Parts: sequence; C-alpha cells; structure tokens
Amino acid sequence: VQLQASGGGPVQAGDSLRLSCAASGRPFSSLAMGWFRRAPGMEREFVAAMREEDDTINYSDSVKGRFILTRDNAKNSVYLQMTSLTPDDTAVYYCAADLGGWGTAVADDYDYWGKGTQVTVSS
Repeated sequence: VQLQASGGGPVQAGDSLRLSCAASGRPFSSLAMGWFRRAPGMEREFVAAMREEDDTINYSDSVKGRFILTRDNAKNSVYLQMTSLTPDDTAVYYCAADLGGWGTAVADDYDYWGKGTQVTVSS
C-alpha cells in the first residue's frame, strides 16, 4: 500500500485546513485509516482513525470537536478537516493504513505510512 498525504501548509491560528491522503496498491475499503502527527521534539501522537468494519471514528482529546476524519472509498482517499487550528497543532501529519481494519490509536498497529505533510500554525 502506498500512501500520499497532502494539503499541509502555513496557516494562522483559527484557520482551517484540509489534509488528504490517497492510497493505492490494495482495495481501499478493506483498510482502517488513521492520522497521526509529530510535533518538533515530540513523540508521534494519535490524531484520529476510522475502523474499517463499521466506520467508527476515534479522535484524540486534543482534536475532538475541531477535526473531522472522512473517507471516500470511490477515490481511495481519507481526509482530515481541521478547524480552529492553534500553534499546538503544528506538526508533520501522517496518514497510516491498518490491514487489520481496527483503526486503533496505537501507531504500531498500522502497517503502512505516508511520508507526511507539514502543518504550521502561527499565532
């Protein structure tokens, strides 16, 4: 599975941004998809994930109510709509695919990772 994340960039606090992740190489509908991020000097952090079985979505507490994960199986893509961005959201954002379909918050559960897209939020 190849994953390509895009849509990052520099924004101001309070702005919105939509990240996209295009997948190829395997039937997309069979994958659970997740978003993680890594801020400078920090550990990789779970952001959101959608379980394959029933499309249940989990969000980290830090983004709940501000970020929305969606997927379009026809386009083999998953999206992360981010609103009310703050400088604390500054990070490289990665999409990941879980062959097991669970869509957990544990990075080690994911089998494939995209290269990441940088989001920089200035105050």
